[in-house]
Amino acid sequence: MKPSCHKPVIASVVLLLAGCTTAGSPPEDKSADAVPPTPQASASPAAPRENTERMVVEVTVRLPTDALPDAPGAPGRQSDLVRQIADGFQLRSQDRSEIARQRDWFVRHPDYLARVFRRSSRYLYHIAYELERRGMPSDLALLPIVESAYDPFAYSHGRAAGLWQMIPGTAKRFGVRQNWWYDGRRDVLDSTRAALDYLQFLHDKFDGEWELAVAAYNSGEGNVARAIRRNVKAGKPTDFWHLRLPRETTAYVPKLLALVDIVADPQAYGLELPEIDNQAYFDVVPLEGQMDLGLIAELAGIDMDELYALNPGFNRWATDPDGPHRAVVPKANIHELTAAVSNLPFDARMRWVRYQIRPGDSLIGIAKRHDTTPDVLKDVNQLRNNTIRAGAHLMIPTATRNIAAYKHSADARLARTQNTPRGSSKTTHTVRNGDSLWGIARQYGVATRSLAKWNGMAPGDTLSVGRNLVVWTDSSAARTTVAASPVGKERKIRYTVRRGDSLYGIAERFRVTVAQIKRWNTTLDGRKYLQPGQKLTVYVDVTRQSS
Repeated sequence: MKPSCHKPVIASVVLLLAGCTTAGSPPEDKSADAVPPTPQASASPAAPRENTERMVVEVTVRLPTDALPDAPGAPGRQSDLVRQIADGFQLRSQDRSEIARQRDWFVRHPDYLARVFRRSSRYLYHIAYELERRGMPSDLALLPIVESAYDPFAYSHGRAAGLWQMIPGTAKRFGVRQNWWYDGRRDVLDSTRAALDYLQFLHDKFDGEWELAVAAYNSGEGNVARAIRRNVKAGKPTDFWHLRLPRETTAYVPKLLALVDIVADPQAYGLELPEIDNQAYFDVVPLEGQMDLGLIAELAGIDMDELYALNPGFNRWATDPDGPHRAVVPKANIHELTAAVSNLPFDARMRWVRYQIRPGDSLIGIAKRHDTTPDVLKDVNQLRNNTIRAGAHLMIPTATRNIAAYKHSADARLARTQNTPRGSSKTTHTVRNGDSLWGIARQYGVATRSLAKWNGMAPGDTLSVGRNLVVWTDSSAARTTVAASPVGKERKIRYTVRRGDSLYGIAERFRVTVAQIKRWNTTLDGRKYLQPGQKLTVYVDVTRQSS
C-alpha cells in the first residue's frame, strides 16, 4: 500500500528577538575532508556575533509532516540533478580575483568535489526541491558545501552543527528543537527549513541582495548592517564587495560564487562532476510516537549507518518522545516500513523492562543506567515528582540492541573499508608517537591519499597513538575509488584558547574530560596554565553537544 502524501502543516509564529546570532562559521575540521583555506581575523575564534537591535520577526514554521513528491524527475526536467540545479542559478557571475582564487582551489582538488557531491546525493534533491518551492535561487543548494562539506554530523568549535552549521541561538530563533534526545540542527528536514527561513529573512532585510544575505548568514546581520551604515556615512557603495566585513566572510561569499561558476560549466575548468539522479532519495514515514531506532532499521530493511545518515538529528537509541514522530528512509524502503509500522502494536515500538527500585536508587541514577531521562520515567510511570520508594516498580523503555550498536555503527563500515582488497598484500601498522600519514605512506611506498582512503580518513587527519592502520602494499592512488566517508558521530576540531579559558571549562564546553584533552594534546604534559592563542585538538561526540 502506497503511503499517503501529507499536506504541509504551516503555522505563523511571531518571535520577539533580542538580536540575531550568526548561523555559524565553517568549522576547521568539518568532516574527513579538507576545505578551502579561510583567512582568520585573529588567533582567537570570534564569539557568536549578535545584533543589538530588538525586532519582531514573523517566520513561517513548516512542520515536517509532508512527504516528498513522487513525480519522476521533479523538481525539473534534467535527469542529472546537478545539471538541473545549474539551470536554476540566479547569482551573477563576476570576474573578480577573490572568486578566481577560491575557484582555483576547487579546481586543484577534484577529488574533494567528487567526494562532497557523492555525499550530498542523499540530501541534495530535498534541498533543491525546497528552494524551487520557495522560489529561491538554486545556487543556495551549494551553500552546505561551504558550510559543512555536506556532512550532517559536522561540528565546529563555535558550536555550529549540521549541514547548515547552525549555532544554538539561531536554531532556537527559527523553531529548531535541541534536547537530550534530538538536535534538529542536524536533522535534514528541520535544519533545511530553518536555514531557508533565515536566508529568506536576510534577503528581505537587505533589499533583495543575495550576496548580502549570504554574507549575513555567515557573520550575522548585525555585522552586515553596521558595515552598510559605515559606507553610507562615508559616501561609499553598499554592495558586498565594498563592505568592510570579517575576513572569513570576505572569503565565504566568493567560495559560494566559485562553486556556482564550476557547477555551471565544469568542462570549462577541466572537471567532471558526479551525476546524481534527479529524484527524491528519501521519503518520510509517520511513527505516531517514540520508537526504537534499531527496530526502525530492522523493519525498513536498512543498516544503522543508513538510518543515522538520513536521521542524523537523533542523539540516542530512540526517537524523541516529544517528536518529531517520523523516520526518514530511502524511497526504495518506504512501503516496507510503512506496512510494518501500521501492523506493529503500539506497545511493541519500544522494549520495556520492569525494574524494582532498590534502597539508595534515585530517578536520575536509574535513568542514566538505562540511557533515558528522568522526565521520560516520570511520564511513563505517572510520577508527579522525582520521589521514588524502594520496593516499588518502574516501567523503563530500553534499547532493543546493545547501546554500542547504536553509538559505533560506523565501526563496521570502517572495517569493511579497511578489508576491501586493494592489492595482494595487506599489512597492519600500529601508530606510534611521532607517526604521520605521510611518514607511514613513505615507509611502505604508497600514496598518502591512498593510505587515508583505505582507513576512512582524510590526508590531513591527526593520528592517535595505538590506532591500527591497514596498508595495501601493491595498490596505488589511481586504483582507488571515491567513497563516502563513514557515518561516524565523532569529529575533530581545533580550538584556540581564549583569555580566561581553563582545561576544565573547555572540557565542560565540549562534554569531554580533562584527561582526554591531555591525552589528545601531549604538549600539555607538565604545563600548569593555558596560554591565549594556544591550539588544542578536541574530539567531540556531536550527539552530546545539544543544548
